[in-house]
Amino acid sequence: MERPSLEFNLPDTHEEGKLYVVDSLNNLNKLNVCPAESQHSLEEEENTGGTGERMAGSNTGNQCWFFITFILTLIVSLALVSFVIFLILQTRNEVDQISSRLLSEKKNIEELKKINNIILKRLNQSGIKE
Repeated sequence: MERPSLEFNLPDTHEEGKLYVVDSLNNLNKLNVCPAESQHSLEEEENTGGTGERMAGSNTGNQCWFFITFILTLIVSLALVSFVIFLILQTRNEVDQISSRLLSEKKNIEELKKINNIILKRLNQSGIKE
């Protein structure tokens, strides 16, 4: 009965040897295929257990940058819209001033025309009398 237990121990040792060889080949493959910078990231991923903690941090960082960019875009857009509204109001005020000046000048021109007509009538009447 002890004989079968020895048989079970031998394959276990053989399996451990196979795992060691495969692990060594994987490490050698990583050294040959991956550049030095990637090797560090692979080691970090192995240290974290490959749970995706790094991806979660990266995703949070991307969301933070997106949020900051979005807020800045809104602020710039609000500033531009405010500036455009300010320009529209300024232009409206200028147009109102110019139109009021034109109306007053139109009244002055009409008065000058009346005065001119009166002067011409007086000159014509005095010219006829002579």
